[in-house]
Amino acid sequence: MELKDYYAILGVQPTDDLKTIKTAYRRLARKYHPDVSKENDAEAKFKDLAEAWEVLKDDQRRAEYDQLWQHRNDPHFGRQQHSHEQSYSQQDFDDIFSSMFGQQAHHSRRQQGVRGHDLEIEVAVFLEETLAEQTRTISYKLPVYNVFGMVESETPKTLNVKIPAGVVDGQRIRLKGQGTPGENGGPNGDLWLVIHIAPHPLFDIVGHNLEIVLPLAPWEAALGTKVTIPTLKESILLTIPPGSQAGQRLRVKGKGLASKTTTGDLYAVIKIVMPPKPDEKSRELWQQLADAQSSFEPRKTWGKA
Repeated sequence: MELKDYYAILGVQPTDDLKTIKTAYRRLARKYHPDVSKENDAEAKFKDLAEAWEVLKDDQRRAEYDQLWQHRNDPHFGRQQHSHEQSYSQQDFDDIFSSMFGQQAHHSRRQQGVRGHDLEIEVAVFLEETLAEQTRTISYKLPVYNVFGMVESETPKTLNVKIPAGVVDGQRIRLKGQGTPGENGGPNGDLWLVIHIAPHPLFDIVGHNLEIVLPLAPWEAALGTKVTIPTLKESILLTIPPGSQAGQRLRVKGKGLASKTTTGDLYAVIKIVMPPKPDEKSRELWQQLADAQSSFEPRKTWGKA
């Protein structure tokens, strides 16, 4: 198995923090999304990006990957990887047995029907597309196995499939019997569609809930106001209560992702944005506020449980 340079795929450095890596992933995922990009290898690049992000976003998996990458030039690296990762099924042992002792042993195994292999392909979906059922045309290749269980050719196949409304990232959809054919009358394997929702420039996905960063001026947070915020369907007017704090989450019920069984919410996460460097008049106003609130100590809880 080839060890890919996930940092190079995302265009980042091994020393970069998670925020930098996430930003790079979002930018490149939008660029190479198969429904947007015109490049011939967009789908392959999109899959590599998703694979790299799945590893690097998790601290433990990232640490394990970094260790593997550090020792990739070890002369025993490939052998160690192979022996560590490889596992054998009963069919693998039967194939080895038959190749050593002739077709008689293999023939006895083939008397019983053998189920075909399951296949798995990734389907990229925009967040807005989860609002309604989608019909997609997907193309994939069915591997053809020889008597020793090795792939000797591939047969292209195309299907029109329905992606239900409300799918979430990582959801698996089973297409029964669309995997590889069974042997000796055995059932076909299944095809599994793995949903990957492309990064959105405004919304983060948390299960069926959505989160959006809501920038507010200091006086908007202090005095309260009404602001227009986007949702997946339309813009709505949101009331900001007086004395709102940075990081506070304002819930908008029912504006998240919806499925047959669950409807998520939208959470607006407040971010206080300071104005540019103040002029003389603004400085005077800020000083008046500081004088009026001289007893306020924002760091009084430091060091306290």
